[in-house]
Amino acid sequence: AASWPCVPAHVLRFHLLQQQPLSELTGGAGAQAWAVRICDSAAIAPMQEKTATPTAAAAVAAAPAGGSADAGPCTTASNVPDGFTVRSEGLANILYKGNDVFYNEAQVTNRDLSTAVLRHFLPLLAKERAAGKHKPKRDSAARRAKEAMQVEQRKREEQGQGDASTSAGPAAGAARQPCQGAWVLEGLAATGLRSIRYAKEIPGIARIVANDLDEGAVASMRRNVAFNGPEVEALIDCRCADARMVMMGSQNKFDAVDLDPYGTPSMFLDTAVQCVSEGGLMLVTATDMANLCGNNATACHSNYGSYPVHRTYCHEMAVRILLACIESHANRHRRHITPLLSLCVDFYVRVFVRIETSPATVKESPCKLAYLWQSSGCNSFWLQPVGSKKVMEDPAGKKPPNIKYMPGHGPAVPERCPDTGSGYLMGGPIWSGPIHDRSFLTGLMEDLDRDQERYKQYARIRGLVALAADELPDAPLYYDYHDLCKTARCAPMRLEVLRSALINAGYRVSASHANPLAVKTDAPPSVMWDIVRCWIRDNPVNLSKIANGSYLHNLVTKEPTLQADFTLVDAAKAPAKADGITRFVQNPSHWGPKSRHGRPPLTAPDAVAADAGKGGTKQQQQQRAAKRAREAAKGAGTDAHGDSDVRAGGDGSGGDAEDAVEANKMAKA
Repeated sequence: AASWPCVPAHVLRFHLLQQQPLSELTGGAGAQAWAVRICDSAAIAPMQEKTATPTAAAAVAAAPAGGSADAGPCTTASNVPDGFTVRSEGLANILYKGNDVFYNEAQVTNRDLSTAVLRHFLPLLAKERAAGKHKPKRDSAARRAKEAMQVEQRKREEQGQGDASTSAGPAAGAARQPCQGAWVLEGLAATGLRSIRYAKEIPGIARIVANDLDEGAVASMRRNVAFNGPEVEALIDCRCADARMVMMGSQNKFDAVDLDPYGTPSMFLDTAVQCVSEGGLMLVTATDMANLCGNNATACHSNYGSYPVHRTYCHEMAVRILLACIESHANRHRRHITPLLSLCVDFYVRVFVRIETSPATVKESPCKLAYLWQSSGCNSFWLQPVGSKKVMEDPAGKKPPNIKYMPGHGPAVPERCPDTGSGYLMGGPIWSGPIHDRSFLTGLMEDLDRDQERYKQYARIRGLVALAADELPDAPLYYDYHDLCKTARCAPMRLEVLRSALINAGYRVSASHANPLAVKTDAPPSVMWDIVRCWIRDNPVNLSKIANGSYLHNLVTKEPTLQADFTLVDAAKAPAKADGITRFVQNPSHWGPKSRHGRPPLTAPDAVAADAGKGGTKQQQQQRAAKRAREAAKGAGTDAHGDSDVRAGGDGSGGDAEDAVEANKMAKA
């Protein structure tokens, strides 16, 4: 502690960037951790010699030898560089300055949920592997590729070019040992906050690779990792590379791969499904909701290979489109997915899926995908499976059943909509299988209740997980019961009344995490409309204002074949009344997407307040907001590079005006 204050800052910075030991500068390992922090802080300062202030030296002298991640970093004013502020989340602390590196406070829900899922999943994975499950599959091509990479790496080392900082990924270095602990990859790390939280809050992790393509983001990441102490530094390997190259050079290497790009993750999925270890977890975020929800259907089809339909169920459809896309990429490598938790939250989709290798299971993939038929005259929809299978049992019972896979049967609908006489819109294919694993969610909720003090957004993520666990697993998509009544132009019934009518008719019903007005049910559309018609019989509509022969007239005047029973039943009541857990927690104000790093925010709180004072119609307020966004975009200019989140923006646009338009679409969606 007495030796490092006189070391010039540029010397410390050189040793840090070259990853050389600092003990020769600090005079001992006890002061090494603190020297790393001062060195990392000096890395952002001008390249000139500086000495530490007496206050800083006193802070270091008072610190415990060796440091500790549990004790936390030194957050005194002398340890925080000029112009930076300390942001705390969970057990992590990061240094933040303006919008130099992408950071969105609203994603704390995402980070809390991801931390909770990994805390629950990794011990389960370790137990399964200890029991002999998820053994690596033999793959001669992958083995030959790995051996070729190792030979190439040895050649580079012999030629003096084997610097670990320039390698494509962990596969280029030493081979991973089987009982070494969990390996985690964050492909688009930006500030490194998520990786730091994983390192400090999840036990059993042996290594975290935090990667980003942008050099400024990687510098911020290294600064933040050093700011959180030596134990975090020992776990996190900060890399500056293309995430696709890192994953391509790390087949079956990582137990968890986290992808959280700015926009679509589609360009990363093919390499991601290959680098996940057998039985490992993929955590994927998609924020291009305008595309996934159908506002820009052609962009969705080009990115995900699926055509969306813009209806009230579009948010769950966005989840199923992303799952279908991941499944298609996995199938190309004889792998398949098992969704554990799939959510649409605020302005993004977040899915947690297991990756396993099984050519036999891959054959069933078309049976878990479906095309969508949407009536253009009402809310009715039908699903048509892409594939089907026929199981033929051995009459003698001596042989295993013979399974034959065939194309799906169709069409799933008559020539015209049976309720309105209209045509159809066709979308998909989408994932039609379960999007959650109820047994996994049960254990996750127990962990959340036990560790609720860890998570700032505990109430929100607990409600989301409870909603997911309550959903019907075999009833894709949902109806918005307000929209049903709006289509029929009748007074809306209470949600409990509609649920009771469905239960009394012999069908199952549940809520959906994506919409508080949603009704998920296995009842066909004809039953839904019969219930509405029975409601209209007791609450008449004004037929004089409905054109004779129109789709609406056909819908409301058709005689119901089912006589609805609106007697209230206990099973129709909201689950929150029984367990006291709030399902839909309100967000704070100004909670949503954020502009790309290095650019001014598209909508600031002061601008909103000023606009509210001007009044006017909703359309006029939207026009003023769009004008402010264009002006902000012109003033920002065009960046030569962005962080990895900027690269990952999948809408193909590079200008600021397009960002403003895209953000406006996302807000509307």
